[in-house]
Amino acid sequence: MKLFIVAALCIASAIASPVYAPLPAYHAAPVYAHAPVHKVVVPEPVAYPKYSFNYGIKDPHTGDIKSQAEERDGDVVKGQYSLVEPDGSVRTVDYTADDHNGFNAVVHKTAPVVAHPVPVVKQYAPVAYAHAPLVHAHHY
Repeated sequence: MKLFIVAALCIASAIASPVYAPLPAYHAAPVYAHAPVHKVVVPEPVAYPKYSFNYGIKDPHTGDIKSQAEERDGDVVKGQYSLVEPDGSVRTVDYTADDHNGFNAVVHKTAPVVAHPVPVVKQYAPVAYAHAPLVHAHHY
């Protein structure tokens, strides 16, 4: 009986297993000869660099007082900025930059502005004094 069961299982597994066909032989992809491709590179146009700007800040609350102006024409840049230092002096910087001379700056500093104190005359209003009535409280 065991032999019958073993034989039946072998036949069943042989029927259930897939049959593999041989794989086709590998063939390399065909190589085609093409004419060489010439890529034409067109450079993008570059705008001529030219601008000018300026700004200024004058904030009496914080004491932030400064300004700047600059202009560029091609590769030449010229400008100036100034600011009020904490001691009241004004620093002004004039600068230029180009391909031939590089960056150059000239710094000027003015002496602090000293305001002459204005004498203040205080006038006091007359003060009226009133005496409060004296209250004596006796606790018994």
